[in-house]
This record gives sequence, structure tokens and C-alpha cells, in this order.
Amino acid sequence: MSRNNSFSIFTSKYWAAASSEFRNLRSLVFAGLTVALGTVLSSISIPVGMNLHVTFAFVVLAFGSMVFGPVVGLSAGVAYDLVGFLLMPSSVFFPGYTLSSMLEFFIYGIFLYQCRISVVRVFLCKLIVDFGIHVGLGSLWSQILFDKGYYYFFIKSLVKNAVMLPIEVLMLLVLLRIFLPVLEHGDIVPKQKSRRIPFL
Repeated sequence: MSRNNSFSIFTSKYWAAASSEFRNLRSLVFAGLTVALGTVLSSISIPVGMNLHVTFAFVVLAFGSMVFGPVVGLSAGVAYDLVGFLLMPSSVFFPGYTLSSMLEFFIYGIFLYQCRISVVRVFLCKLIVDFGIHVGLGSLWSQILFDKGYYYFFIKSLVKNAVMLPIEVLMLLVLLRIFLPVLEHGDIVPKQKSRRIPFL
């Protein structure tokens, strides 16, 4: 599929194109690099306030998913969770976290793969990832693992993600503005209509 073609996610052509990324060596290489670099960056964070830290792992996941799409992203999500567990054995292996990882890659792919990037699209993408996966599902997994009330984890995670959402959206927009022309030039992502990222 040409990187300048785009289809609605509600068409069979979109899902055929997304599935065909499994036969694209460059997409598979990007998936491997995304898993490796994301795992490394997830262990590095910058404190920005009380119990708040910024990590660049989400940027790598978003950029990778933009290249290889939501279908390959599901497999990359499994690999990302398993590699992270193997490299950091102090963490807990739990299938719920694997599901969350798969969904995170999938959502980034749905919103960023083969499409016209916009501020609203990036915001909605991060909104669903942060509040749907990190807050909603993350709190459920913590309740199951640590035997405390759901809302105990929900409120803590809600506050943290509400504070971090605008910071992460801004980071992602700035980096997209910088690196999209490079990816376009290499025919890695579709060419955008403008050098600037539109609001809508």
C-alpha cells in the first residue's frame, strides 16, 4: 500500500492495509525498535512535581504505531509487555497489563496510522489511552492484584493522568511537528497537507 493512500477505519480496505503491514519488513523492524526503545525509556523518568514523572516511552509507542498500524500494534503490545517483564523481573506479570499494552498500541494505531494528523486527533488519542486504559483498566488491575477498593486506585490515577494529559499532548505535538517531515520524506508515513499540524 502506498503511504499516500488513506482509508476510513470503517472500511475493509483500511483493515486489509493494516494487516498487510505484517508482510512489510520495514514495519516489522519499526515494531521491534519500538518495543526495544519503549522498554528502555519506560524505566527512565523526569520528575515534574510531587509523585509526578514524565517518561518518553509513550512518544515511541505513538510514533511506532503511526508507522505499523493497529493490527501489528496488537502483537507489538504483547511483546512490549513481555519484554518489560523479563527485563524488570521485580514487576508483576499479569495478563491484564498485557491487554492494556495491546490496547494502547491499538488506540495509537487507530488514531495515527495512515491519516491526517491534527491537534484534536492527538488529544482524543491520548485522552482515551490515559483515561480509558491507564485510569479505567489500570485501576481495575490494581484492585485485583492488591486487594484494595477500585476507587482508591481510580482517584489516584485520575488525578495523575489529568495533570499529565496536557503535558503529554504538548510533547507529542511538538515532536510530531519536528519529525513528521522526516518520516514523510522517507515515505514512511503519508504526506500531510500542511507543514503545520492543523487543529481539526
